[in-house]
Amino acid sequence: MTQTFSSTGHDTFVGSPRSRIDGPAKVTGLAKYAGEFAAPDLAYGTVVSSAIAKGRIAAIDSAEAEAVPGVLKVITHENRPRTAWRDKNFQDAVAPPGSPFRALYDDLIVYSGQPVALVVAEDFETARYAASLIQVRYEAQEPTTDLRAVRGEAYDPPGKREGIKPPPEPWGDADQAFGSAPIRVQGAYTLANEHHNPMEPHATTVVVEKDGTYTVYDKIQGVSNSHQYLANVFGLKPDQVRVLNPYLGGGFGSGLRPQYQAFLAMLAAQELKRSVRVTLTRDQMWSFTYRGEALQTVSLGAEADGTLTALRHDAVQGTSHYEDYQEVIVNWSGVLYRCDNVALTYRIAKLDTATPGDMRAPGAVTGVFAIETAMDELAYATGMDPIALRLKNYADSDATAEGKPFGSKELKACFTQGAERFGWSKRSLEPRSMREGRELVGWGVATGVWESMMMQSSAIATLTADGRLVVGNSTGDIGTGTYTILTQIAADTLGLPMESVTTKLGDTRLPEAPVAGGSWTAASSGTAVMKACRNVGEQLFKLARGLENSPLANVDVDRAFFADGRISVAGDPSRSVSMVEVMRAAGVDKVEAVEQAGPDKDFNKTYQAYTHGAIFVEVKVDEELGQVRLTRVVSAIAAGKILNPKTARSQILGGVVMGIGSALEEESMLDHRFGRFMNHNLGEYHVPVHADIYDIDVIFVDEEDKANPLGVKGLGEIGIVGTAAAITNAVFHATGKRVRDLPITIDKLL
Repeated sequence: MTQTFSSTGHDTFVGSPRSRIDGPAKVTGLAKYAGEFAAPDLAYGTVVSSAIAKGRIAAIDSAEAEAVPGVLKVITHENRPRTAWRDKNFQDAVAPPGSPFRALYDDLIVYSGQPVALVVAEDFETARYAASLIQVRYEAQEPTTDLRAVRGEAYDPPGKREGIKPPPEPWGDADQAFGSAPIRVQGAYTLANEHHNPMEPHATTVVVEKDGTYTVYDKIQGVSNSHQYLANVFGLKPDQVRVLNPYLGGGFGSGLRPQYQAFLAMLAAQELKRSVRVTLTRDQMWSFTYRGEALQTVSLGAEADGTLTALRHDAVQGTSHYEDYQEVIVNWSGVLYRCDNVALTYRIAKLDTATPGDMRAPGAVTGVFAIETAMDELAYATGMDPIALRLKNYADSDATAEGKPFGSKELKACFTQGAERFGWSKRSLEPRSMREGRELVGWGVATGVWESMMMQSSAIATLTADGRLVVGNSTGDIGTGTYTILTQIAADTLGLPMESVTTKLGDTRLPEAPVAGGSWTAASSGTAVMKACRNVGEQLFKLARGLENSPLANVDVDRAFFADGRISVAGDPSRSVSMVEVMRAAGVDKVEAVEQAGPDKDFNKTYQAYTHGAIFVEVKVDEELGQVRLTRVVSAIAAGKILNPKTARSQILGGVVMGIGSALEEESMLDHRFGRFMNHNLGEYHVPVHADIYDIDVIFVDEEDKANPLGVKGLGEIGIVGTAAAITNAVFHATGKRVRDLPITIDKLL
């Protein structure tokens, strides 16, 4: 088992609230994004999107567009340059099983909005104008995009998606136990299709260098994924392409996989032998990944005292015709609650849409909404306080993983501290029993849970003779504060001021790290950086100990103490030497180390690791108009060691706001006649704005965890999980109306 984090010196920066070191660059406009890098020979590509959801291209006429002055090339399926042809070459690191989408591959249309042409011109305006002149004649077929219509054709995917746990085998007899239970609750739950909509649209700039290599700036949450994809698809050696993404203007999972603009930009750059940029429009941001709708049923049986005797959670989720996308939706029910009779099933059904994709806390947002709403219904059926019911069925081990105990779980403390901060004891039990003037007041609660993961990662640390330290790897900072926490870890490990540390990320010339997702970046890249810095420290210590008349002579390395740019003997600060002096005296310009970090196999054999939270919300509902205001939120989170309370709180705030969107506003509306998302803009796809958000209070509950050397658990996902259910439960408490189909719009309350 690994030990918890202790720096070579002491924690000066780790655990303290530090402002983001990349903040000034972002707010002053100095930070460049994928669609903002320039090149002397830069051309611009505009994508033409399909007008139908299913069928084929009968004819495509690009003559008028090609005649526009400044147009360099129009690429369609008819003249597309050759690339790799095997599915294997197009499968990126997080691809689900199946045959990945290939832009401009043939005349088939498999979803609405798929690219059918790329117009490349000397400037963006010309490319956009010429794209409007492309004439496409289609032979359309009737699309199937209604999940309910194909629910009966759902299947258990034969190929499992890597990293996605299928539901465990049932235990006990859930159906028999449900049928004989004194108290039964059963409901159908749905959460609408949602699109990620980060502020930065997807874009790729491919720069053709003088030596024929390619420098690619791609909107991606992990440059190593784009690097592998582009090299495999275009037959490039790894050193022929370099991918960078120093800054990301939001991803939420939409940037985990290379999207089609990256393929098209590289295709055009190779064909034209010049640099090309392709930026998608906001409308086109609806033409690929999204959080797919799932149809869920939860059945709960219980004794009169609230003890669960039966738990069944079934889900059917949509996928594309070309890939078997999968999420963990139903397993969370078995993780959260102790029950002797449990059945969890998950199936998928084919739709004429693009493949859905991971969107912040994929699967958990969907599944936890259902189970946590159902548990609230059971609380009313048993006459119990919703927290008391959850504690009655509290799980100390993970039944979905052969009963492994949790390495740490402070969920009870989350409920206790959150309830006290919120004032939960003042809540009346009956619906419609609390009001302020014309508004009904409702209080709701729910549990949040997310798997705490660590992935294989590597990092480099380089200390130069001027006392400056550079650390980094290829992972990205997707807005979570990765630049800052890695700087804090490095500074503490070698006892340097943060101002002396530079963190570099998002470059495939740096040591490889996984994509930034799954809330594993802090544990994975943070541990790798810490190990690399410790290696540097050990090298420095050996140099120092070997100096003539060294104050560290005959001292073991485990007694070395790094602080204030010096190496001293623990407990005896008078015996110390400056790190800069050591390097100068030893005649070395730099000390460098690359280290690997990965999951603790011994820990994982014995324990399960999850982040937990308890979410309390207050809503006020206009009794006549049905308008819902969410006026208070308290989110109590147990996530191991908090590296930076300021950036950590920011992550929870963002997650809660996205949860508010899921519950009250976000819905990508499909017109099944056309198979098209109709509200494909930010005017009609509603997301929370400042006027929708009131007080959000975040509590970090003390928790010691040993799943990784840092003792941390991820925070990117946990803030959103359970938030929608807490809001749903609060709306019921306010109005007496149970809404199981999100979002909760006014028509569902009137």
